[in-house]
Amino acid sequence: MNSRISPSALRPSISLAAALLLVALASGCATYSNNTAKAREMARSGNYDQAIEQLNSLLKVKDGKALPDPFRKNDALVLLERGMLHQARADYAASQVDLQAADKQLELLDFTGDVAGSIGKYIYSDSAGLYKISPTERLSLNSINVLNYLANKDLRGARVEVRRFTTMRNFLKEYQPNSAHGAIGSYVSGFVMEKLGEGNSAMRYYDEALEGRDLATLYGPIYELSKSVSYRGSNVTDFLSRGASRYRSVPTNPEQGEILVIAAIGRVPYKMPKRIPIGAAVGIAGAYITGDLKILERSALKVVVYPELVPAGGIYSTASVHVDGKRVLMEQVTDLGADITKEYEAVKARIIAAAVSRMIARALVAEGARKAGQRASPAVGVLAAVVAEGALLVADKPDTRSWTLLPGRFFAARIRVDPGDHTVRIGLGTGDRTWSSTKVTVPKGGFAVIVATPLH
Repeated sequence: MNSRISPSALRPSISLAAALLLVALASGCATYSNNTAKAREMARSGNYDQAIEQLNSLLKVKDGKALPDPFRKNDALVLLERGMLHQARADYAASQVDLQAADKQLELLDFTGDVAGSIGKYIYSDSAGLYKISPTERLSLNSINVLNYLANKDLRGARVEVRRFTTMRNFLKEYQPNSAHGAIGSYVSGFVMEKLGEGNSAMRYYDEALEGRDLATLYGPIYELSKSVSYRGSNVTDFLSRGASRYRSVPTNPEQGEILVIAAIGRVPYKMPKRIPIGAAVGIAGAYITGDLKILERSALKVVVYPELVPAGGIYSTASVHVDGKRVLMEQVTDLGADITKEYEAVKARIIAAAVSRMIARALVAEGARKAGQRASPAVGVLAAVVAEGALLVADKPDTRSWTLLPGRFFAARIRVDPGDHTVRIGLGTGDRTWSSTKVTVPKGGFAVIVATPLH
């Protein structure tokens, strides 16, 4: 009896194995973006309380203000998500607690150094490890928490958070100089120091905020500070020469106060699993790939799965402010969505290289299984190879963890007002749809801060 089996006879077995693998892939462990999808959809529709309940289930706590004990690998990241929902609900104290608890648990992801090793390995498939926060996310954490303190008129608490922001920004400037510079953090840090009477420090932060773009809302504050402080950074110097002249003829009244409005609009892109053909993956990853690509000629799975950024979508992309019925200047301070995308694109080739390199490793294991199975018959060898490769692929799912509820764009307005009560209306989108209408009391020479975080 002939023990050889023709290729045509093997095809049904190979097809069956491939079908079984597709089922396994479809039913594999859910990624972070899958697990948090319901919370994002609820946030998108404005159901913040229900979104918090969804995150509580992931944290395994019953109370929306309870912290996990002990912390598990994703808990700090989930607290960042919940902290944004608390801020959107204007529960700034609860947001503070969540963000500070997360801050103590998080480590920074290092985007310097190796080629396709720890960076690509971590981002691609090490979801079993603790989440490491990216530079843009890290600077945003402290910036957003400054806003929580300001909304509660707690300058001392805001100052502590400013110090944390400054420490991290200085670290990144030295060790990861191409990272996002955190314009919104510098902007609000300058405001804090200005209100604390530390003019030179305020001017330094404003100089940092101006690195990315001109900010017309800072002309007045910088010009007033320039009368009494000595610090002059290059950005401030250029800024004063271009725009401060318009304020020289504006009379100042020391009894006036100020209203600061910050609107955090939309959400940054987040990661989802994406499949691309091996040829396209090799074209993108290039020299970063380690291992012999020839082994993939025997592979039954010709696709690479990796975490790709996808737009969060959103209804609104702009904001407006009216104070006592009069529209005032509202300008964009920073685009975190663009920063996140730039940060990701800088390492995308290494992420895909890590995916291909791991695919090569799986193919080597499958080849070993094929040779072992051939001792029984060619059919058993083929099935053993396909099943071995597929099992490893199911276990090696892409890591889609990221701060999915991080706002995409930050807008700011600063308005000098007489002491007393004032009505502030915040509008969203080109249609200027009213988001909130708030009455604030500004003391003589004091301030009020309104923070709007519509996560739509």
